[in-house]
Amino acid sequence: MYEYITGRLAEVAPAYAVVEAAGIGYFVNISLQTFSEIEKSEQVMLYLHHVVREDAQTLYGFATKSERELFRLLIGVSGVGGNTARMIQSTYSPSELRNIIATGNAVLLKNVKGLGLKTAQKIIVDLSGRMLDLKGDDAASAAIAAGVANPVLDEALAALVMLGFQKAASEKVLRKLFKEQPSITVEEAVRLALKHL
Repeated sequence: MYEYITGRLAEVAPAYAVVEAAGIGYFVNISLQTFSEIEKSEQVMLYLHHVVREDAQTLYGFATKSERELFRLLIGVSGVGGNTARMIQSTYSPSELRNIIATGNAVLLKNVKGLGLKTAQKIIVDLSGRMLDLKGDDAASAAIAAGVANPVLDEALAALVMLGFQKAASEKVLRKLFKEQPSITVEEAVRLALKHL
């Protein structure tokens, strides 16, 4: 029903944003991924997914169309609701989720709070062929979507997280670096990323 909302970011927290548009404040549920993209913004544009139930109407917002498409794929799996899909997207970035599904790693996927092993296996079975339809934001995520992991990026990301940097912010910086310099080493990636974080 709704495609997107543009307006002033009146309030933001890791789980929701209040966007003021035409004098009305819209409460929009967001993932940590979207939160890290918009938290310092004054004006935002969020792609929306509108859920209508008998007892409630809920808006879910996403910084990118690909994140929204991934959410829609997740809620299309039987037993996965909007809040579970949002929790999955808050725990894993789109590229990590593509990698988990491509490699069939249900044990890693069930680390998401509230997700059991059977549901994790069902997500992998249902989405294994459909993840390739999602367009990645860059070459690295496209490689991961094709089932090819980028061990250099993963190792650099793990190093930055161990140093105490936020995972989503670190991954964003690393993706940009790998897009500009695909053959960069782990040490160079970490060193350059530290300058941008």
